[in-house]
Parts: sequence; C-alpha cells; structure tokens
Amino acid sequence: MKIYLTIGIFALLFSLTGATAAQQELHVGNFENGDLTGWKEQTIWNSNKTSYSFLQKNGKKILMAKSNNSASGLIHKMEVDSKTYPFIKWSWKIDHTVKKGNERVKEGHDFAARVYVVFSRGLFSRTRAIEYVWGNVMHKGEILRSPYSSNAVMIAVDSGEELAGQWTSHKRNYYEDYRAAFGEEAPKLGAVAIMTDSDNSHESAVGYYGDISLLSSDKEEFKTKDPKNNEAAPKEQPHKDSTPKETAPKDQLNSVQPATTATPHSPKTAP
Repeated sequence: MKIYLTIGIFALLFSLTGATAAQQELHVGNFENGDLTGWKEQTIWNSNKTSYSFLQKNGKKILMAKSNNSASGLIHKMEVDSKTYPFIKWSWKIDHTVKKGNERVKEGHDFAARVYVVFSRGLFSRTRAIEYVWGNVMHKGEILRSPYSSNAVMIAVDSGEELAGQWTSHKRNYYEDYRAAFGEEAPKLGAVAIMTDSDNSHESAVGYYGDISLLSSDKEEFKTKDPKNNEAAPKEQPHKDSTPKETAPKDQLNSVQPATTATPHSPKTAP
C-alpha cells in the first residue's frame, strides 16, 4: 500500500544529513556515472520490490526501474535550504503509462515514473511532499492531492503515451510549487526520492531516470514576490509546437499553475 511508502519516506527524515557548502548545483542523483551513493531502498510493507539497475547507452549509464506488480523506491536524505536551492532538475523516460493506472484513486495510484521532493516540518505528521509524476489520466500541468495523504501533492509534468519512449527533461521551482500547493513558505528540503510502481493495478511498468540536481537561485527573488503569484519561472512549454494547451481542470489546487520550465530531449538522445 502506498501509505507505507509515504510513512517510510517521512520517517527517514528524522536522521537527516546536512548539505555541503554552498555551490550553484548539488548533484543528488549521479546516475550517468552508475553512482547510487546516498540512495537507499525504501520498501513498502507486503509489496514486491521494484528492480533498479543501470543500463549503458550512448556512452552513459541510465538508471532503469522495472516494476512487475511491485512498489518500492529509492530515497536520498539530505537537509537543504529550499530558498538557496529552489530548483530541481532531472530527466526521465517511460516505455508506457500504467494502462489501468488512475492516480485520482488509491486503487489506481501507480506510475511508470515519479520524483518526490520531501519537506520536513518538525513533527512526523506534518511532513509534506511534492510528487512530480508522469500522469496516466492526469492532464499535463494538473495538480491533485494524493489519495493517500493530504500532505502530498501530485503534479503531472508529463502525461499519457504521446512522449512514451522519448527522454524529457524538467526543471521545476519546487519552492514555488510548494507555496502554490500549500499556501505557505516552503520549509527545508529533507529528501529526494524516485519510484516506479504498479502494485495497485497489478500490471508492469518501466521507467528510466537520468541525473537529478538541485540548483541555486538569487535569494532576492523571494523578497518581492507575492506568494499567491507563482510566475517566477516561465510556464512549461509543450514538447511540440502543434500540441494544444491543456485546459485547467476544475479540481486544480488553488487554481494556480506552479512555476516550471521543461526541455524535451530528442527521441534519439539519452540523458
């Protein structure tokens, strides 16, 4: 059950390690070098484990996650000032979405690819998370509360089958995503996690993950911005000029689109 992953991720935040000295980019996932330093497996009670292994392609390594009616993730604990490093950057690819996946309900809450940004707020029950997902039925840009916890918000940065089999890259202002979703200043970042799962749908799913980094920003931008106006970064552009823009769904949280930029890779280019 997904609630156990949420509990497991939140519980790990009580033994955080501090971030290194300030620099422009913190390399959280150095997957292209086949390096899983700092990453630990997070299992879910009574669920099979998703397999995480490296593939070699185009001279670089890629982290492949293969789920067969399974659910487990990898988590990297840290303690990072979210104002100092408000951006997260990563690339990913999927073979296909989870065909019976429906992230709006617990019974279908499976994803071929997802990246968590987890925030520690002191007490265990107050820990929150942003889940960047490749949506099954969610529209690109849609924001929903997790059916497992009101403290977790899902944001679909990719969706459907149109780009399945292609690498896409994303740069998200998770600080602003948090403010838009929860209506308050983001606390310190406590962990980054990834997970490919298909235990609820009892299907199979394959996701591929490139490097993951946290990027710094000018602190001055946080002094003048209205927390209700989340437009610091340009809105995510469609991967193809001909792709029509999605209409904001009726259940969009706060009717606010979080700040984002995204750059698709060429289908022939690995991350």
